[in-house]
Amino acid sequence: MLPRRDLIQSFFLFFSLFFSCWGMAAEAEFFSVSENAVIMYDAPSLNAEKLYVVSIHLPLKVIAKVEGWVKVSDSSDAVAWIERKFLSDKRFIIVTAPLANVYQSPDVHSPLLFQAQKNVVIEWLNSDVAGWVKVRHRDGQSGYIRTNQVWGS
Repeated sequence: MLPRRDLIQSFFLFFSLFFSCWGMAAEAEFFSVSENAVIMYDAPSLNAEKLYVVSIHLPLKVIAKVEGWVKVSDSSDAVAWIERKFLSDKRFIIVTAPLANVYQSPDVHSPLLFQAQKNVVIEWLNSDVAGWVKVRHRDGQSGYIRTNQVWGS
């Protein structure tokens, strides 16, 4: 049997590792809709109730996965099921602020490249800088937008 001090250290080490791994596993997983006019369902079945239709590139956050189906939420917290075959690994975000600024670099003092209105969907490139997301507009311009102005990052 371990001495009491070693037992307590082992206990804390185990829980530190457990919660570190749990935090990594809890990181949100995002996809985007891969086709236009995809039906969202209230259960993982083509026989389930059809809730609404979504458009291409809409970002969705994974809640659960079942064979061939994914339970997701969107920026309005609506929850539905979508067939996995209609999801793309290519990431997009959606603007949630009334008007979001996209800068040349992750700094509000850098040149302003363009602005995006609420509900505009923009391609997500990376989130390497805390508080910022690198994005690309469909016209090809790339820049940085603050994470508090978008959903899906």
